Amino acid sequence: MTTKLCCEWIQRMAVLLVGVVLVGVLVGSAVAQAAPATVPASGAPTSADKPHDDSFVIGNDDVLAINVWKEPDISRSIPVRSDGKISLPLVGEVQAAGLTPLKLEKDIAEKLKSFISEPEVTVMVQQVNSQKFNILGQVNKPGSYVIANSLTVLDALALAGGFRDFAKKKSIYVLRHGASGEVRLPFNYKEVSEGKNMAQNVKLQPGDTIIVP
Repeated sequence: MTTKLCCEWIQRMAVLLVGVVLVGVLVGSAVAQAAPATVPASGAPTSADKPHDDSFVIGNDDVLAINVWKEPDISRSIPVRSDGKISLPLVGEVQAAGLTPLKLEKDIAEKLKSFISEPEVTVMVQQVNSQKFNILGQVNKPGSYVIANSLTVLDALALAGGFRDFAKKKSIYVLRHGASGEVRLPFNYKEVSEGKNMAQNVKLQPGDTIIVP
């Protein structure tokens, strides 16, 4: 082989090797770009992402935020009616009062299965209006109040604007309906205000009635 032919052969081999390397780089890049990201198959949030409270029991007048994944026409904020039910498109009427948000999610999803494949439903309580107590008698603002933030009898008296002039502060009591019937829980305002017998300053429960004679 002459020197000229040898040089030409070497140049061709070098070009061929560079081409092979470039093809390998391009194929590797294409494969990397085509690889799918690791996401849930449906793209919907998993149950672990759903913010709901499985101990809270929904009641009349509570306001619920209901979200159905990728279904904006169904998703909405809605109050629980006085009959304990809510009404949604496709779903119709559903019993809400007496259920936890998690149970209501399952009930709505079950009704939607006839229309939507694998519906993802989230129920959140936006406003708690069902958990109320009453305070009656010799206070400045008697009436019905929403229970919030572990309200105690002392807190309730403050909400009601304090006592009228002739209130019997030592004879206050809470009427509470229990499994065995109605019970009366005494509350001596003078003792509690002095830091004595603090156990009588109980946390209020839905349906409690405070009487200030």
